Amino acid sequence: MSKRWLFKPIRTGYWTPNTDYLSAIWGAVKGVVKEGDLIIVSEKAISTAKGLIVDESRVKPTASARFISSIWMRVIWGYFLGYLCRLKPKSILRLRAYPKLEGAKHKQLALSHSGLLQALRHGSEGGIDVSNLPYSYACLPLPDPRGEAEKIWRYLEAKGVKGVSVMIVDTDMTYTIGSLHLSPRRTYIRSIHGSGGFLTYLLCRMVKAKARATPLSIWGSNLGAEEALTLAEAAHHIRGSGAGRTAWDVSERFGVKLTEVSWSMLHSIPHYPIVLCRLKIEGQ
Repeated sequence: MSKRWLFKPIRTGYWTPNTDYLSAIWGAVKGVVKEGDLIIVSEKAISTAKGLIVDESRVKPTASARFISSIWMRVIWGYFLGYLCRLKPKSILRLRAYPKLEGAKHKQLALSHSGLLQALRHGSEGGIDVSNLPYSYACLPLPDPRGEAEKIWRYLEAKGVKGVSVMIVDTDMTYTIGSLHLSPRRTYIRSIHGSGGFLTYLLCRMVKAKARATPLSIWGSNLGAEEALTLAEAAHHIRGSGAGRTAWDVSERFGVKLTEVSWSMLHSIPHYPIVLCRLKIEGQ
């Protein structure tokens, strides 16, 4: 017998700060979820709902952040590393025009929150995300994704949902080389080696390592790293990228500058922060 997973993206409203995301998850899966199901939830949606966002317009960049913004990003990434990492031509052109002041503020946040090796990345520095957020806001990663997965699981269990598992995922990539799984950021999945930031990303992109969305934590299941990565990547494609994969994509979609995207614009776009996964055993 072989097994395969069935996936159902679940649409909800856009989760803004102070959203009761536990109730939102329950309302979304109530009457649909069954024993044995896996509920995959977006880390950024939870972080935004918890108010883990920073207004970068208030950040004061240091000389180091200004150097990273104006030289490292525009020149080193724009003319050298972008090619080594096999970025798309459009992405390379965007890096060459990386905003100096706003970019310096963003890199300062990355330096302060995630450290130098993360700040040297061209994006997703330690899990910091600016896509699908308004104005100058940046979303911070969850400080304890494992505890968050347990919290969701226990909430659903209290509602009478038994025998399910919860996975929290990030769209930033984990890379696989043979049987070795490497992530630029820390995860709580056994056999996925996290951290390394820029160096991990550079190495893995140069050798064309297999890239998949990152499962950060799982509660209620003993899924192995390989299957967790496969499910996280499938959910990533099924869910979509909201208003756009990057902040540039979002601003272009709405026809405004990077810092002019509003909450109302984001509310107008379908959002799928939850994907319900159900195991189907073929041959039974």
